[in-house]
Amino acid sequence: MILFKNMMPIPYFQKAAFTGSDQGMRYRLCKIEQDDQTFLQAAVWPDLFCYDKTPEDQKIFQLFDFSREGIQSAVDWMNQMHDEHFHT
Repeated sequence: MILFKNMMPIPYFQKAAFTGSDQGMRYRLCKIEQDDQTFLQAAVWPDLFCYDKTPEDQKIFQLFDFSREGIQSAVDWMNQMHDEHFHT
């Protein structure tokens, strides 16, 4: 299970992406700019390759508010994705 307490704070995402893995699933959180707005983008994919080497069609993406609450929502979503798609 991915835990909110293990996530980096919002200032971290101003400069870098955060990646991790959990029992058969990898994940990545990063800041993106879209339509003059800032979002936190979460991506999950099978635990075979790193983000850059995984084909786009194997990744699932979701956008969240660029805030502490957005990080919590992303963690909840990633755990849901794990249970639905990657549970071993």
